[in-house]
Amino acid sequence: MDIIEFDIATLTEGIDVECKLAEGKDGNGALPKDFWESYSAFANTFGGDIYLGIKELKNHQFEAVGIRNPSKVLDEIWTGVNNQELISCNLLNDDSVRVIEINNCQIIHVHVPRASRNQKPVYRRNNPMTGSYQRQNSADVLCDAETVKRMLAEQVDDARDDQLLANFNLGDLDLNSLKSYRQIYANLHPDNARNQYDDIAFLSSIGAWKRDRQSNIEALTAAGLLMFGKMISIQDVFPNFMLDYQEREQAKAEQRWSDRLTLDGSWSGNLFDFYYKVIRKLTADLDIKVPFKLEGDLRQENTFVHDALREALVNTLVHADFTGRASIFVVKRPDMFGFRNPGLMRIPIDQAINGYDSDCRNRKLHQMFHFIGLGERAGSGIPNIFEWWHSTNWKAPYLHEKTIPYEQTLFELRMVDLIPQNIKDELQQHLGEKYDSLSPEELLILSTAASEITISHARINGLISEHSHDLSVILHKLTDDGILKSNGYGQGMTYHLAYKTLLSSDDVFGDAGGLEVSSGGLEVSSGGLEVSSGGLEVEGLDYLIFSSLDDVDSVLKQELEGIAQLPATKMQITPVQMQSILILLCQDRYLTLKLLSGLVHRNEDYLRRTLNDMCKNKQLIRAFPKNPNDPRQAYTSI
Repeated sequence: MDIIEFDIATLTEGIDVECKLAEGKDGNGALPKDFWESYSAFANTFGGDIYLGIKELKNHQFEAVGIRNPSKVLDEIWTGVNNQELISCNLLNDDSVRVIEINNCQIIHVHVPRASRNQKPVYRRNNPMTGSYQRQNSADVLCDAETVKRMLAEQVDDARDDQLLANFNLGDLDLNSLKSYRQIYANLHPDNARNQYDDIAFLSSIGAWKRDRQSNIEALTAAGLLMFGKMISIQDVFPNFMLDYQEREQAKAEQRWSDRLTLDGSWSGNLFDFYYKVIRKLTADLDIKVPFKLEGDLRQENTFVHDALREALVNTLVHADFTGRASIFVVKRPDMFGFRNPGLMRIPIDQAINGYDSDCRNRKLHQMFHFIGLGERAGSGIPNIFEWWHSTNWKAPYLHEKTIPYEQTLFELRMVDLIPQNIKDELQQHLGEKYDSLSPEELLILSTAASEITISHARINGLISEHSHDLSVILHKLTDDGILKSNGYGQGMTYHLAYKTLLSSDDVFGDAGGLEVSSGGLEVSSGGLEVSSGGLEVEGLDYLIFSSLDDVDSVLKQELEGIAQLPATKMQITPVQMQSILILLCQDRYLTLKLLSGLVHRNEDYLRRTLNDMCKNKQLIRAFPKNPNDPRQAYTSI
């Protein structure tokens, strides 16, 4: 048994933490019946920690009550984890399970690692289709059939793009794309014999065309179709295939864009053309000093930033799961570049950042890009991007994953100095002598809060290498010292600098005065409001207010309907499931009761009671907390 220092006040349930009482009928301790659901959920998501002997109180805090007979519960864990009729896979070792003493109570701590793609899905009761779970916020949610099938495909297929597509031939390709690729290849490899091949022989040599030796059928591979195909042919094989690039003039997470490239039928719609169209837009007008560098007789108009953007874009395309429902999405803002691809990482994020251990989902696509000088060798791309970004003294890139509404991987490259001098000056001015005693980790946390207004545990976890629990202790200390203030509970908790006052919705809106109605919608004479095609924008607030699906564009509409899929199709769900879904729907936006009612297919009277309870429990906050019955009322997650 380990006696450890454990601040129970910092413990919160969330995506990677679950607490269970484990008292048993006789009070001596027993493994809870839902333990294996949490085990499956953590294994199939990002891994996590289960604490047995912890009681949740009404105020969302926890109390250590302990287990009287921990050896009995330990026997149940080890017997169960090695019983394939109970759970499909044993991920635990001797270091994964331990008894710890907290406040003179014996607690069992079980660390469930993230399962590898060869082990997923981890499931109960001998049936992956009915016994596989994933973690969503603080709930263990049964996976739908589509998610399980995707896990099974990932388990079996080392490369997802080597599939021969019978009956798909040269007529399904955009021949101008192929011609451009061959020209680039010839320029790079002028003496290579491939340049003399006809189109089919050339495609075969790079992995875009394949012959099945048993059936003697020749056809395009999935990689060849994705790289050079026509949009309509690609979508015949991959119905959810979607490419989207947006430029935004402001540093806001909003749907408004100044330039956009998407599948509108005006171009081929394949990955090759998307790459070249997007990389020109990403690197246009970069306000970066280009070092003088000669290669041969030519000056290279290039920087590490250009290299990082090229690598990030190729990485997004070759690691995408094109059977997933999320789109490939690239965004350019004044403060950052963002990249999203459908599908989770095939290896742990820290392993990808450390590099030289790759498990590319689409190896043929990666090979095709590599043939024309794009894409680093296997395993070196992500660490190179981190190194290049670090050389500019900007904040470290943020690589993370999401499972809601669909599985996706996100990569953010922010063009923000690690700790700008003006931020240091501001902190020194307000903190006085406290500033000199800050650790490097504390200074980075506070500088991020100064530049980003509010921060979360997950955001800081992407910036510093501290363990999740140690980070919680640091945040708790800064809060106790009066330097930070916290808002919310659990996974939704955010922090801001205590010397800064956050505007509430009522502070901004005031009363109903100042609004004028015109034929174009709402305008503001003095209140700071304006209506955009993406909803109601309020000066001083982080999020837009949406009152109807007509307010949102197709991308956000798809996201909202994806989150609400379970209640929209199933009348009987648990209150915890409904609350988790409402929290996700209201994340980073204000939604009205009417809009929420339509999304989850519940009447407004029922939903109003649920929303009131969630506001009382600090899971949601109102746009107008001082006037709950305001007709403009809307809700956001804390």
